[in-house]
Amino acid sequence: MAWPERLHGRSWAAVAAVVLSAATLLPLAAGNAQGTSISDEESGTLLAAVEGSSQDAARKAIERIVEAGDRRFAAVFIELIRASQIGIAAPSVAIHASEALERLSGESFGMNWGAWVRWYAGTELAPPPGFVSFKGRLLGRIDPAFEALLRDEHPSRIRVEEIVWGGVPYEGIPALDRPPAIPASKATYLEPDEPVFGIRLGGEARAYPLRILDWHEMANDELGGVPFSLAYCTLCGSGIAYDTRVPDIGPLDFGSSGFLMRSNKLMVDRQTRTLWNQFTGRPVLGPLADKDIRLAVLPSVVTRWQDWLARHPDTTVLSLDTGHERPYHPGAAYAGYFASPDTMFPVRRTRSELPEKARIFGLERDGLARAYPLETLLAHRVVNDRFLDETIVVVVGGPRLIVNGHSVRSGSARYDAGAEVRAYRRGSHEFRAGEAPHRLTDEAGGHWRVEEEALVGPDGQRLARVPGVLAYWFGWQSYHPRTELYGSETAPRRSGEGENRAKEDRAKKRRDEGRGS
Repeated sequence: MAWPERLHGRSWAAVAAVVLSAATLLPLAAGNAQGTSISDEESGTLLAAVEGSSQDAARKAIERIVEAGDRRFAAVFIELIRASQIGIAAPSVAIHASEALERLSGESFGMNWGAWVRWYAGTELAPPPGFVSFKGRLLGRIDPAFEALLRDEHPSRIRVEEIVWGGVPYEGIPALDRPPAIPASKATYLEPDEPVFGIRLGGEARAYPLRILDWHEMANDELGGVPFSLAYCTLCGSGIAYDTRVPDIGPLDFGSSGFLMRSNKLMVDRQTRTLWNQFTGRPVLGPLADKDIRLAVLPSVVTRWQDWLARHPDTTVLSLDTGHERPYHPGAAYAGYFASPDTMFPVRRTRSELPEKARIFGLERDGLARAYPLETLLAHRVVNDRFLDETIVVVVGGPRLIVNGHSVRSGSARYDAGAEVRAYRRGSHEFRAGEAPHRLTDEAGGHWRVEEEALVGPDGQRLARVPGVLAYWFGWQSYHPRTELYGSETAPRRSGEGENRAKEDRAKKRRDEGRGS
């Protein structure tokens, strides 16, 4: 997500100048044993006070909450700190909220919103009924569409407290809808070694250059009769192609909601305005969140344009004439971020085996996740492994993708876009790198071709592709904290444990499906 220069026609300076005269606070329900409990009725009274025009009434309401020792207001106070930072709540009330938060929590983070977010993510606290709509009203001051997305009556699979504004309005990052594509011979704007997302479906191949997708983060398209969305989270470095056909609902079109969770984008479908997790392909908040839906992942790969073209000479590629005015050159949008070791938004770190922005190739199925450090894959090129009850082979087909881009915000930057990684079922075979690129040799000396849909053997035998995700480690582990890390001593966690946790989490509506897996 990028911070826009203007919001709904107003400059950020103008937005910041509109400082509200009252705090925005949610009535949390019953208090706890540390003080005088707050009833549901009194919570409504507190809500009216803090949403009114009197800062004195808001201050008294905050004092009443501290007096009751009701820690469930912590989420509300954290929202007030952030709202003050982005110019939609009064700074004086946010200061009162931060002081109250310190007294309730015993922590001393002051107005450090990021520190509070990480602290809260490690707690089991939960806000009472009313929090979702409160948050929607608060963020609705940025864009009214946010208020419609965040409502108490919507089913939810996640901790809505963890949703943060990504710096843009609803669909402020415009998705590409059935974008125009051109023959490879006309794509003279592309450099041979620059990265593209490659997708082949139903005999049709298409390349989606990162220099374009960096600006749009979502492409709704169709190849070989299959409608899909290429959902690209720039902040966590992951591009995933999803089959958007949902039984009894039909094909969905997706856009960027403007929201993040754990520095990962929340997609939104335009048909129902449900929020979806970009990593898992599941609805998490909105009309579809209580349905057992998971979008199927389609095979895709990050590779060099010259390699994709050599393997798919019939490919088409996105045209620069997208209908949007953007500086479509490599690195213009995010080169500085890609080259930095830091994240843009706060993320609680639960695993420390790898640097936060180390790239991994991740697999997930039946409540178990497995991650392969890219450095390890590059060193071995071919990894024979087992995932759940299935033998697999992970193959690196080309060099590390290095981009020398120019960021209009950060100046020149050299960054790593990952590498060309694919995984396949391998049955009883053991593979090693072949004598030619995109070739493997099995234990008997048989030669296999690395194709998009499958490994193809000398007798026409096919071993199916296993779709995986290339991502930053912080993004993957934040949704799969119990993942097995290839090459480490991490103890395996079998699928049953994840499934049981997921059932419990959904019942409580307290944790997201990432924790459940």
